[in-house]
Amino acid sequence: MAARDGTDRRVVVMTDDEELLDDVVRLAAAAEVELERVPDPAGLRRRWHSAARVLVDEGAARAVGPLRLGRRDGVVLLCRGDPPGSLWEHAVGVGAEHVVSLPEGEDWLVSELADAGPGDDAGPGRVVAVVGGRGGAGASVLAVAVGAYASTRGSRVLLVDCDPLGGGLDLLAGAEQLEGLRWSGLALGGGGGGRVAAASLHEALPSPDGMITVLACDRAGEGPEPGAAVAVVEAGRRAGEVVVCDLPRHPTDTALAVADVADLVVLVVPAEVRAVAAAARVAEPLAERGAPVRLVVRGPGPGGLDADDVANVLGLEVLASVGRESGLDRALDQGRVPGLRGGPVQDAARAVVDALEAVADRGRAA
Repeated sequence: MAARDGTDRRVVVMTDDEELLDDVVRLAAAAEVELERVPDPAGLRRRWHSAARVLVDEGAARAVGPLRLGRRDGVVLLCRGDPPGSLWEHAVGVGAEHVVSLPEGEDWLVSELADAGPGDDAGPGRVVAVVGGRGGAGASVLAVAVGAYASTRGSRVLLVDCDPLGGGLDLLAGAEQLEGLRWSGLALGGGGGGRVAAASLHEALPSPDGMITVLACDRAGEGPEPGAAVAVVEAGRRAGEVVVCDLPRHPTDTALAVADVADLVVLVVPAEVRAVAAAARVAEPLAERGAPVRLVVRGPGPGGLDADDVANVLGLEVLASVGRESGLDRALDQGRVPGLRGGPVQDAARAVVDALEAVADRGRAA
């Protein structure tokens, strides 16, 4: 299976230790990558520069080192238990980037192998976080609408629910009746952090249409830990997807961790005096951390406030001003996904997607 850069996505391993090989086979299966065992240095020489990752034990490193195969990324030297002193000399000789002891390093190795799997060469994706300036601002509706609109432009979308009090993003995305895991059932190794393969997420999570995958909070219980949320977000980014995160208004550790890795944070604010005052409190910790915050303003305001007034008070750029959409509440109650029909909500979603692409492109060019 060749990638666009000419590399093969298979992981190559050379070892005569059958017990170690069994462990590697098991971990490669967990990471959903293809594994190829080479029997001798000649076989490893043929695969040295094309394999996604190269795994060797001390004996293999000792045999291969004198061949001077050249430097490459992704060489890992494996051992069991505490690494002996001689191992480091062989690691240098073979150009290993990491020395990993099993079973202690299993979580790390699964994460490393997952990065070598399908989608690793898809190019960087884009991450947008949506948060309400006050309760009922419509942030969750906009988050789902952004995901739905992005999918109509051909992007694979990962919707990530980070608000345990939001009622479940799957309800808005048309996925509440579908089988698949929610946050409570998603087990991520390494204390909830590290890396996870996007392919594993799409296999485990509900998807209403094959283009949008939804990771929702449960109706009861706590939301995701910061490390778990970031691991999921980065999996979607590595797979080249549009990742849309619905954040709680309170600046939890998880909300701030996701905002830190987002390309764009969208603050949804009704054009009301109290809503603007509340939104200032929401925006403050985000701005302090350097998050790129933009506004979507819902109007018309009952007291005559407009989008420019809100922008001036908060000191933030407006992406879109959203008027009332006739029949939206009824459509949501009937399970129709927002953002798939023409109207103010889809217009706002389009503005967010356009801004997300522009921000991400500027970041990649920097």
